[in-house]
Amino acid sequence: MGWLDIIFTVAGLVLGVVSMVIPFAADLWARRSRRIGFRKQMDIAIGHNGPADAEDPRLGLFNDLPAMRDATLVLLRIENDGTRHVEESDYIHSPREYGLTAEFTGRRIQAQDVTLPEEHANLMGYFENEPGLHVVGPSTLLIPRVPLKPGAFYKILVLLTGGQEGDRVTVTGDVRDGTLHENHSLTPDEKPPVFSTKARWTTMVLGLALIAAVSLPLLLPAPLPADCETGSLRLTGSTAFEPVMKELAQKYRDHCQGRPRITVAADGSRTGVRELALSEGEPQQGASVVAFSDGPRPASYTRLSESRIAVSLFTLVVHDDVRLTNLSSADVRRLYRGEIRDWSQLGGPRLPVVLVSRTSGSGTRSALTKRVLDGADEPPATSDDCVNRTSRTLSVLRCELDSTEQVLETVARTPGALGYTELRAASPPDAPHGLHRLALDGRTPDPDRLDAGGYPYREIEYAYTYGRPPADSPASSFLAYAVDNGTGKGVVAAHGHLPCGTPVGLRVCGKDD
Repeated sequence: MGWLDIIFTVAGLVLGVVSMVIPFAADLWARRSRRIGFRKQMDIAIGHNGPADAEDPRLGLFNDLPAMRDATLVLLRIENDGTRHVEESDYIHSPREYGLTAEFTGRRIQAQDVTLPEEHANLMGYFENEPGLHVVGPSTLLIPRVPLKPGAFYKILVLLTGGQEGDRVTVTGDVRDGTLHENHSLTPDEKPPVFSTKARWTTMVLGLALIAAVSLPLLLPAPLPADCETGSLRLTGSTAFEPVMKELAQKYRDHCQGRPRITVAADGSRTGVRELALSEGEPQQGASVVAFSDGPRPASYTRLSESRIAVSLFTLVVHDDVRLTNLSSADVRRLYRGEIRDWSQLGGPRLPVVLVSRTSGSGTRSALTKRVLDGADEPPATSDDCVNRTSRTLSVLRCELDSTEQVLETVARTPGALGYTELRAASPPDAPHGLHRLALDGRTPDPDRLDAGGYPYREIEYAYTYGRPPADSPASSFLAYAVDNGTGKGVVAAHGHLPCGTPVGLRVCGKDD
C-alpha cells in the first residue's frame, strides 16, 4: 500500500468516527437555541364527512345535525423542545399581542379549547384572560404569547366544519434567536423502527466513508509530473512563432494533466517585448507572461531575462507568375532600395514589383533588415491595400501588413508580389497556393544544414520574462519543457526551427549573436 492509499484509508476512518459524532453534536447545538415545535396530534371526522347525497362512509357523532355533517376535530400540540426558556418578549408577531397563528385551510372554525397537563396548569391564565385565543376570519386562529420553559407544552382542540380531515394545517410565527418548526412523534398506532433515524443516518454515512477510503485512491488522478507547475501563463510576441507557441502550450497542458491555464496572444515580437518591459513584472490578465521575439530585445530593456529557444528560419516568397527560384543578396537589397521596379530587370516576366512587408514591430522584418539588407531599412510604404498607390512617388509599390498569414495570402493573390515569412508557413502543406519560396545566393533554408550551410536569413528565437522567474513558477517550468523536454524540442523542430537544446542547436544558438 502506497503512502497515498494510507492517507486516504486513515482519512476514511477519521471521517467515519466524525460522522458518528456529528448528528449528536448538531442536535445538541440546535437545541441550545430557542425552539418552539408544533404538530398535529389528531385530525378526525366526527360527522358524515362526505357529500350530503353520498352513502354515509362512517358512523358520525353528529349525523343528525345538518350543520355538523362535515365536522372535524383537530388537536394541536405546541411545545418548547429546546433548552432555553421562551419568554413573552421572545415572540415576534403581528399583531404584537399574539405569538403564533394557526391556519386551517379550507375549513371553518366553530369552537376551540385549551388542554393543559397538570404540571403546566399555571399557563391557563394566558388563554382565559385577554387577549386569549382569537378567531380571525373563518379559518385563522391567533394564539397568545405563552411563555414556555424547556419541555413545557399546551394543546388546542379545534372544532371545524367544511373541508375534510387531513386538510392542510399550518402554524406560523417567529422566535427571537430561535426557530418555530414542525416536529414529530410516534402516534399510538405507529410501530417504532428497529433503528432510530440518527442510527440509520450514522450507519449510512459511516458506510459511505469506508467505501470512500477504499475507492478514492483508485479514482484520484495520478500526481503531477515533477516538471509541472500549476497556475496561469500568457504567451505573447512573435506571430511567426505563434504556431509553435500554440502547440507547445497544448502539449505542455497534456503533459501536466490539463492543470496549467495557458493563453496565446501573439501581437508581434516588438509589441510583446515592449508590453512585458512596461508591465514591470505585474501579471497580465491574471497570468505571468512569456514574450517570444524573433531576435534580441532592445538594449534598454535591461530588466528582461532571456532564454534561447530555437534558431528560426525565414524565407522570401514570390507570386507564382514570377518564375524565378533564386535571388542574390545583392539583388534583394536592390529590390528593397527601390532600384528594381520590374521583374524583367532580373530576368523575370514583365511585371511590376510589389513589396509586401510586415509592420515595424515584426521580428521577421527585423531579421530581414539585420541579416539580409545589411541593416538598411525598407523604403516607405506607398500603398494601404497592396494594389493602389497612396502617393505619386515613382518608388516601388510597397505595403505593410500585421501578420504572417496576411503577407502569405496577399503574395499568393497579387501578381509580381514579393514578401517574407517564417519557413514552415511558406512550406507545404501550410503554404497557400499561388506562391513559392526563393533561395538566397543559391542556398535554401534547411535546419539540418544550418551549422555549415551559411543560409543568412535566420534569427534566434528568444523567450523573455520580467526578471528570472522562480523555479516553481509556470513560466520557468514551461520554458524548461520547451528547451529540454524531448517532446518540446520535437514540437519546435516539427515547425521548421532548430531547437537550441540539441547539440547542433547549442553551437548555432551560441554563435548567432
